[in-house]
Amino acid sequence: MPVLSAETAVLAVVLIAVLSLIAMIAWAKVQPLLAFVVASILAALLLQMSLEKVAKSIETGIGSMIGSLAVLLAFGAIFGKIVADSGAAKKISIVLIKAFGDKRIALALCLTGFIVGIPLFYNVGFVLLVPLIFSVARQSGKPIVYLALPVMAGLSISHGFLPPHPSPAAIVPMFGADMGLTLIYGLIVGIPTALVAGPVFALSAKHIVANPPQLFVVDEVADDKLPSAANSFLTALLPVILLSAFTLLGYYDGLDAQAKGLIAFLGHPMIVMLVSVVVAVVTLGLGRGMRLGDLMAGSGTALREIAPILLIIAGAGALKQIFVDGGVNDQLGHMLKSLPVPPLVLGWLIAGVIRLALGSATVAGLTAAGLVAPLVAASGVDPNLMVLAIGAGSLMFSHVNDSGFWMFKEYFGLSVKDTLRSWTLMEGLVGICGLIFTLLLSQVVS
Repeated sequence: MPVLSAETAVLAVVLIAVLSLIAMIAWAKVQPLLAFVVASILAALLLQMSLEKVAKSIETGIGSMIGSLAVLLAFGAIFGKIVADSGAAKKISIVLIKAFGDKRIALALCLTGFIVGIPLFYNVGFVLLVPLIFSVARQSGKPIVYLALPVMAGLSISHGFLPPHPSPAAIVPMFGADMGLTLIYGLIVGIPTALVAGPVFALSAKHIVANPPQLFVVDEVADDKLPSAANSFLTALLPVILLSAFTLLGYYDGLDAQAKGLIAFLGHPMIVMLVSVVVAVVTLGLGRGMRLGDLMAGSGTALREIAPILLIIAGAGALKQIFVDGGVNDQLGHMLKSLPVPPLVLGWLIAGVIRLALGSATVAGLTAAGLVAPLVAASGVDPNLMVLAIGAGSLMFSHVNDSGFWMFKEYFGLSVKDTLRSWTLMEGLVGICGLIFTLLLSQVVS
């Protein structure tokens, strides 16, 4: 009987774990957190991990995932609830619809997601813009998924392509690329990619019916009781403004260590969201005659709704950590590294396969970058373009082991099938179009 190579065996383990996860959730209707833990244990056993390390690895994966997201998502949910309950989201939607027209509202939302996503971490942008999506859907009468996809396409592209997001910002020095030039190239590649994967693809998803939870589905505020447009926009975009300002200040060389430390603290997404919640309470609530008790009651509802999402994300973290500790990313990377394909396509492919296995765009991007870094110098490929190719690959193949998949599913109340049909295909288009436009740009700048 032939013996499988190490790389083939690892690939088989990944397929078995992912397929078992899909079967448990989509077919057997097992609760997702339970399914993730079972799949994680199965993968660990197949990878022949030491038994005493399995539980620890699962705990580490859950802790690392929740530790970085729990407070952030909670503050974001509270902030979004205040924006929705106060009528600010409705006011913004009315202004957007009037400014862009009913026929171009998907384009407006796509560009909003792209621009807002530049300074914001993906999860912050997600929870910030969800109430706006619901409000626009109510005002325009258009399907929620049709409006959500352009926003999420814009956010995803900013997250995967553009510094100062974690993956591209970390890859730039690994390749000796230029941060500013990478940003410019990222905008050139990202904008057409967003248009194709956003408004154009969304036309095919109009039939998908969303059943969102009550988190942002609020009673309509009468038009004469809405906050002003200036108050609505400034408060809702306060996280964007603060993060943009602190990001720019962080690049200023004339600051001493103490000032840089203060900027790093104030510019942390958690602190920015906390400040934004406090400001929203004052400007959209107390300053307009609302009682603090009523605002906090809405916040309690937001936190109850966010709990199931956090548990699902925790499960995704457990499976990801098992794959990392089991050496899956290294084995897959080395297996793909020997394929006879152009460097930019190879970087994209390695990132895409690791993304398929692990679910994390950041881990996929950084892992792929470490594997292809020697090729960048040897092949003479433009390092700035390699950052974009890997970024595009890291956004591919989002499915049940990706926290973004579950956030989209749970926030919009979709089935697994409809989430695959909408979110997963949209992310796939982002990755494919991102590579195509990167390759076209390489012909221009070479």
